[in-house]
Amino acid sequence: MEQSVSFRVAKDDLADAVSWVARSLPSKVAQPVLRAMLITADDKGLEFSGFDYEVSTRVRIAAMVDEPGRIAVAGKLLADIVATLPNKEVEMTLEDNSQVVLSCGSSRFSLPIIPLDDYPQLPQLPAVTGTIQPQLFVEAISQVASAAGRDDTLPMLTGVHMDIRGSHVEMTATDRFRLAMRTLEWDPSSPDVQAKLLVPAKTLQETGRSLDTHLNTPVEIAVGEGENIGAEGLFGVHAANREITTRMLDADFPNVAPLLPKTHTAIASIEVAPLQEAIRRVSLLTDRNAQIRMEFSEGQVILAAGAESGNATETLPCAFTGRDEFLIAFNPGYLKDGLSVVHTNRVVFGFTEPSRPAIMIPEPEVLPEVNEDGVFPTPQTDFTYLLMPVRLPG
Repeated sequence: MEQSVSFRVAKDDLADAVSWVARSLPSKVAQPVLRAMLITADDKGLEFSGFDYEVSTRVRIAAMVDEPGRIAVAGKLLADIVATLPNKEVEMTLEDNSQVVLSCGSSRFSLPIIPLDDYPQLPQLPAVTGTIQPQLFVEAISQVASAAGRDDTLPMLTGVHMDIRGSHVEMTATDRFRLAMRTLEWDPSSPDVQAKLLVPAKTLQETGRSLDTHLNTPVEIAVGEGENIGAEGLFGVHAANREITTRMLDADFPNVAPLLPKTHTAIASIEVAPLQEAIRRVSLLTDRNAQIRMEFSEGQVILAAGAESGNATETLPCAFTGRDEFLIAFNPGYLKDGLSVVHTNRVVFGFTEPSRPAIMIPEPEVLPEVNEDGVFPTPQTDFTYLLMPVRLPG
């Protein structure tokens, strides 16, 4: 069937749209058609979309559409081309029903169209379940998602678990060596909404990176409503002119509540920035089975690491209470990951035993006092990073 598609669009708008959709397109695919980026030109402007059976993306932008229609081209290649164009109006036209000609200034590219006969139907966004401020959503994702596992043979650990109870949301991820939990408030479409969702952490991180935190409008989270929450197996996000859906993980997230200690035998408060710098230096002398030892005593913590190439130590001031001294060791990478998402000037560690998990939390306004049992209760906090220690030699 003969069709004719033609439109003109601002280069910056086009670049933003195609680069965002291209990020979610697979590089290697069994079906070449999944490399396609769909371009729909209509009286509302342009829609760019992609789908690989797991993640779908759609974005709408304004354009001058001379001839409406629907075509598809290799998405990543289109994004690479547009990124290099001069900042002038871009014109795209379908020629001979087989080639898309892209013109911008003195540049001209001709790309073969991809037939859409075998292209899967894009999923529709489920009903909106609630809304959240973009800054809050992005911060929560950044704090939690990096603690998720990357081993696809353990799919239940590759996701972020979202436990929704009315206006309260608890986001949790773990790879068995560390755990991150963030609680926050959102605006649900129904006050009694309840759901437990397991969303792929990788897609959630990509979504967080692409969200404009300066948006004045809340982000819509769409997983259905009423009896149908989660029924479609899709987690949808709508923000401004962008929509994304991802297939949720069909796995049971482990019960992590027993892992979180309610009391601690010792607590320490340290300034975050100097600690990050000290870890960066000291960890230069860790071997493959990396560990940094942290020896706490009154007023200070000594960081130490050693390998065949030598040893390193650094001493930092620290408010430590509960014991005379305490020695524990951590993987420096996991330690740095946690510190990078504690958004206060100081971090508080809670310890029980050197072989038991420790927690890291943003410093509260008031540090906990030792109770009648001789232990420190965990302070109220909206973010907790739990870290398994590394076994000390000997």
